[in-house]
Amino acid sequence: MRTRTLIREVVAALLLAGFIFAPGVVAFAQTAADLTRSAPQNPLMALPDAIKSTPGCLGVETAMTESGKMVIFAWFENKKAALAWYYSDTHQVLMKMGSGGAPPRPRGPMADVPDDGRPIMAIASIVLARPQDGIPQSGLPPVSQIAIELYTPLPGGLAAGGRFAPAGVNVPGLLYTPSATPPGAN
Repeated sequence: MRTRTLIREVVAALLLAGFIFAPGVVAFAQTAADLTRSAPQNPLMALPDAIKSTPGCLGVETAMTESGKMVIFAWFENKKAALAWYYSDTHQVLMKMGSGGAPPRPRGPMADVPDDGRPIMAIASIVLARPQDGIPQSGLPPVSQIAIELYTPLPGGLAAGGRFAPAGVNVPGLLYTPSATPPGAN
């Protein structure tokens, strides 16, 4: 009997709290939604999806390093696919926003990258500037460091239970086992 009374009192208290706090919760949720809609979007946040939509893109991963770098790993089928991203409208806009009017490369992009049909991994790392860095703001968030590096797989390696690179990236001589236990482990 006493348990029923306690349950009724708890239910009544919860209902009363719901009636009292519901308008505040609804107002808070509406304000948060309004702020989300009106806040300017960081164009860097849309990059992974834009890269993934590039013909010949095999996959994209993002990470944050311990030192504070935001990193995008993007794998492309070959040089032609990597150049498709380079010349995409999205990348061209980002380059114009971030270049400050720097002249184009005299020999063109990826001039020293062989066109041998091998996959290419592009790593873009960005460090956003802190207010005390005094970097002027353009259309992008202020950046204190940016690096874009290109790599191609070397023969060999081991993958147990999965890979970092997408399955479509051919790595000659890669030892792969779908098991989560590496070969030889007990």
